[in-house]
Amino acid sequence: MGESIAELSRTHHCGELSLANIDESVVLMGWVQRRRDHGGVIFIDLRDRSGLVQVVFNPDIDEESFVRADSLRSEYVIAVEGKVEKRPEGNVNPELATGEIEVRGVKLHILDEAKTPPFHISDEIDVNEDLRLKYRYLDLRRPRMQRIMELRHKVMKATRDYLSEEGFWEIETPILTKSTPEGARDYLVPSRVNPGCFYALPQSPQLFKQLLMASGMERYFQIARCFRDEDLRANRQPEFTQIDIEMSFVSEKDIFRVVDGLMRRIFGLRGIEIPEEIPVMTYREAMDKYGSDKPDLRFGMELKDISGIVKDSEFKVFSNTVSNGGLVKGINFKGGADSPRSKIDGYTDYVKIFKAKGLAWMALKEDGLKSPLAKFLSEAEIEGIKEAMGAENGDLLLLVADKPAVVADSLGNLRLKIAREEGLIPENKYEFLWVTDFPLLEYDEEEGRYVAKHHPFTSPLAEDIPLLETEPEKVRSRAYDLVLNGEELGGGSIRINNRELQQKVFKALNIDEAEAEEKFGFLLEAFEYGTPPHGGIAFGLDRLMMILSGADSIRDVIAFPKTQKATSPMTKAPSKVSEKQLRELNIRVDL
Repeated sequence: MGESIAELSRTHHCGELSLANIDESVVLMGWVQRRRDHGGVIFIDLRDRSGLVQVVFNPDIDEESFVRADSLRSEYVIAVEGKVEKRPEGNVNPELATGEIEVRGVKLHILDEAKTPPFHISDEIDVNEDLRLKYRYLDLRRPRMQRIMELRHKVMKATRDYLSEEGFWEIETPILTKSTPEGARDYLVPSRVNPGCFYALPQSPQLFKQLLMASGMERYFQIARCFRDEDLRANRQPEFTQIDIEMSFVSEKDIFRVVDGLMRRIFGLRGIEIPEEIPVMTYREAMDKYGSDKPDLRFGMELKDISGIVKDSEFKVFSNTVSNGGLVKGINFKGGADSPRSKIDGYTDYVKIFKAKGLAWMALKEDGLKSPLAKFLSEAEIEGIKEAMGAENGDLLLLVADKPAVVADSLGNLRLKIAREEGLIPENKYEFLWVTDFPLLEYDEEEGRYVAKHHPFTSPLAEDIPLLETEPEKVRSRAYDLVLNGEELGGGSIRINNRELQQKVFKALNIDEAEAEEKFGFLLEAFEYGTPPHGGIAFGLDRLMMILSGADSIRDVIAFPKTQKATSPMTKAPSKVSEKQLRELNIRVDL
């Protein structure tokens, strides 16, 4: 059993000591990182969340404490009374923040003993992630993990400080709410006092933040917990955190101004500068140039449309595609002409993942054009392609002919693959971009109906509203995403704020009046009592933290994450519950 520290009071953190503290008496508390016996003198590396400091125990100072120090093992929790001294010449450790000083131990108190941990508590570990998650409380002791948690705290504090300065109020919204499935599956919570009824955990606070605007709150934010019962892909979690923002009486430019300032405040924590005004690009321009609605602008290799050049080509794959409403586009891999055929074949296999039927190529070598297309293309067509794609000797042109969506998806992803493999993406470069004017709807082949590109409460552009009933696929929305280095940081929109327009959008989504009333009646009714124009945005805090901290996995920026099977190796959640609990909820489990 450990000693009591009732009479002790910690005076300093380990990593904060320096030459300025020489000759000071200190009381330190923390974990034993390492014990070393150097012939009658024992050295202890003592660790707390601020860092490490070396503590020296000598039997001439206190025999009892020396004997105790000899019994210490890694991860014992101790308190040390001692005096700060300058390290002897030749013993300075320049790699340690406290490397110029050490603490001469006077009294040692063992507060708790520890078993040998399943892995060493240091950043240089190579262990299975499941083991790290099972012993997450040990994994979180590692310096890197503690720096990430510290940065997460600073990001949340900076967010609260900045938005408060901008006149926002932080308001909580319900965790137990109504199931309104329109997207991912809801997590359901049975109600004991209302048998047969269920709450849902919120996928986002979307409806409530709109109701807060109807309530006259004008500027709301929340660092909100959200829940989605979906199959987990890489860097997805069943529960996650988002920075949620909503504003009344605003247009897109007002929201952009607030968010640009928030990003400057957050990224300033890492000394990363952001332009005063983040550039804006429409969805159509992003898809045309980069084949993606979240383009990575850190390198070039834009998609180039050569459909007009090859529309009458003897190469029927090209000409037939264009005559059938498709596109022929390509990317220029600068300096790639000498790529081996095996690499080009690999590119061909890769674009097929995105439903492309194939990949045409043209290698511009010093001794002439090398390409299976050469015999089908006229000299004028070849020169036209080269000019359109900014090609010169040494370049490799990679071309896809297909439906516009397939061309964009396949070439957009091939562009990223080549850039990563060839080292074309500069490090420590941050390219922000606003992408606007997304399609309001997209057609879901499986469901046989239109679904919302963002969510059903997104306002269409005023000039496109007449198209809702005739050409819904052409309706653009007042939606916008903030993109950084090819990652979507957050998305939002100007919302619908009247019942008539909301019902028109519901109709386009094949949601009839009865279903709309059952799912969203409370929101529709609120629209009848005077709701201001409003809009907002939500940022995934976990993804933001992943970029800021340089973490490889979203699980590294969450204190207690789930695995990709939505389980916790530490707590063993989810787990079965007792028959008594099930009876109280009027639930029977049949497996």
